[in-house]
Amino acid sequence: MNKKKSIYPYLLVAPAVLVILCVVFIPVCNAVLMSFQSYDLRRPKNIAWIHFQNYIEAFGDPLFQSALIRTLLWVLFGVGFQFIFGFILALILNQQFRGRGVVRALSMIPWVTPGVLIGLMWRWIYDGNNGVLNDILLKLGLIQEKIPFLSEVSTAFPAVIVTIVWQGIPFFALMLLAALQGVPQDMYEAADIDGATKLQKLFFITLPSIKNTIFVTVLLRIIWVANSVDVIFNMTEGGPAYSTQTLSVYIYQKANALNLGYASAMAIILALCLLVVVVPYLKMNFSEEK
Repeated sequence: MNKKKSIYPYLLVAPAVLVILCVVFIPVCNAVLMSFQSYDLRRPKNIAWIHFQNYIEAFGDPLFQSALIRTLLWVLFGVGFQFIFGFILALILNQQFRGRGVVRALSMIPWVTPGVLIGLMWRWIYDGNNGVLNDILLKLGLIQEKIPFLSEVSTAFPAVIVTIVWQGIPFFALMLLAALQGVPQDMYEAADIDGATKLQKLFFITLPSIKNTIFVTVLLRIIWVANSVDVIFNMTEGGPAYSTQTLSVYIYQKANALNLGYASAMAIILALCLLVVVVPYLKMNFSEEK
């Protein structure tokens, strides 16, 4: 009887473990193996082990180098502004005002909209001929002629960053709002009695109380934004002149061209880069909790 009881919990988690093995672990192992091969489906007869040649080729590839730097900027500005504006929105939605439920529901629209649709919608907004953004700026007198935002190297990358920021704000707002509602109100009441200002309450009560939620949401968004393909690809396909080509987009393009070995090597490098960011972040958070 005791033996059956000890096996029962493992039987409950077995389906989930099996799914993780099939969906995550096995494909990752397969990608690692392909990264050491000349796995090009355009020449299937030439598939062979080439050891670290794909990795050496990647670090000598100017497109890979520029895509890697652009990915760092993409994550830094994308996640950074998402957090700032998401936190501001969470503070607003945490206040009592008429129609708050409707505003909360409407604010989630960018997050629940599919990335492909967001890319197509913002491509139309930025369109140099019929885009609504150019129309608004012309009517306000801020520009004298239409700007092809996604066709100019100087404006394309900032434009896609604005799009990813718009998409991610509701995620931060929702998660941080849930955390804000768990902060005890008596802490704010005690601070009011002591004469604390709003900024003091923000930095000494609010932020310390929700720091674990901030940690989790930022970590998730770093991973998701770094791996984002759909928004950029549907807006610019990495152009013009590779100015919006992040590493995930470059990997997708190489895989789509059936050069799976080289794409797998770059995917492993991207995963290792994320580990370099995530592991110190995790270590810092756990050390603060001790």
